[in-house]
Amino acid sequence: MRKAALLLPIAALVLFPQVLASETHRFIPQRFYNTWSFAHPPALRIKPGDRVVTKTIDAGGVDWDGKTVASGPNPQTGPFFIEGAEPDDVLVVTIEKIEPNRGTAYSGSLLAPYAVDPTAIAARVDREGRRATWNIDKAKGVARLAGTDIQPGGIELPLRPMLGCVGVAPARKEAIATSTPGAFGGNMDYAGLNAGVKVMLPVSEPGALLFIGDGHARQGEAEAAGTGLETSMDVEFTVDLIKKKPIGWPRLENDTYVMVLGSARPLLEAFQHATTEMQKWLMADYGFTERGAQTFMGQALEYEIANVVDPNFTVVAKVKKALLPRM
Repeated sequence: MRKAALLLPIAALVLFPQVLASETHRFIPQRFYNTWSFAHPPALRIKPGDRVVTKTIDAGGVDWDGKTVASGPNPQTGPFFIEGAEPDDVLVVTIEKIEPNRGTAYSGSLLAPYAVDPTAIAARVDREGRRATWNIDKAKGVARLAGTDIQPGGIELPLRPMLGCVGVAPARKEAIATSTPGAFGGNMDYAGLNAGVKVMLPVSEPGALLFIGDGHARQGEAEAAGTGLETSMDVEFTVDLIKKKPIGWPRLENDTYVMVLGSARPLLEAFQHATTEMQKWLMADYGFTERGAQTFMGQALEYEIANVVDPNFTVVAKVKKALLPRM
């Protein structure tokens, strides 16, 4: 199976044993869901170490052929049932590939209400809420605003594909709308959720029931216009389990950082969730005392705002891996 050695010190891991050879599953979704819930039947059963090659549709329900196949917001591919996943485990999802699979995307064209002063909204001359269309040029790695009616001379930005949604079935048998992030992951809309990132999610239901969706060809931090460049995606990921090591909030890791994503309203509460979970992680897996973790965090923590537009806002607390003690 794939090792998760970079996620936590080796001694801290109790990984699902490799009994069967890993498999690659090619899954074309036919049905999509607008809630994270234990009640949805598994679309595919996989085991730790397996790779899934699949697709997601855009936030409005349009697929890779330009056909409307579901309703918004954020219809999800899945759920994927992970064999052996039990409550209090951690599901580790490694995103291997995220790539737009069509030539267009859309975005909002007004800053969202929580992103600006109320007086700035009142002062707007052009108040019409309308979509902007973007053309995706994968060969050149850019997205271009279609037409010049919004901005004379146009806008061109580099592609940075991401997934707005990665989540599992929530605790307490809840069904939560796919517009919402929480402890289960969900619609976190973090611009740093790109290929190469490991996402760690708390398992609350047998099989975890993993959902993915809401692909963005790129997105600015905080999703200040209410959307990214919304499009459909080809996605590849692998899964692993960390057995009986419960976590409270989603954790991420890339080549440079370890990160925690906290979600709530108000924004301060999301900040507090992310900070508290980071302290727990440092104490549990990096050898810090209670006071030592707090002292270290006071000088080493960095923060990002992932979203200020969803029913819950999301804050990212992160630490550079180069600053962490070697275990």
